[in-house]
Amino acid sequence: MQLNTWQPRVLSVLRIVSALLFLQHGTQKILGFPASERGMPELMSLAGAAGLIELIGGALLLIGLFSRPAAFIMSGQMAVAYWMAHAPSSPFPIINQGDSAILYCFVFLYIVFAGPGPWSVDAARGRA
Repeated sequence: MQLNTWQPRVLSVLRIVSALLFLQHGTQKILGFPASERGMPELMSLAGAAGLIELIGGALLLIGLFSRPAAFIMSGQMAVAYWMAHAPSSPFPIINQGDSAILYCFVFLYIVFAGPGPWSVDAARGRA
């Protein structure tokens, strides 16, 4: 059996799992679920804007609607988050706790170029 035959479907699984994990950051910031020690940020703050991108972008990527533009915006957000929030404390991602921001950045960037996969609203609409 050729593994390449599964590539499009596994791309969809990567998109869905990444979006589910990313979406939790948005629900925590904007909806307060799950509860955080930091509380909910002001909606018109930088953290509030990040939460909206995480919530809306994560939901769009989850269902595979406007996947490429959503992934592009979220990739950029994660690059900014890394350089603003993580990198100043240490040059090592394992120490500055920015490894997940880097990983999200590059997974989303990959989706920009690879597309959402066949299990997506974009594919169903013929826009993948």
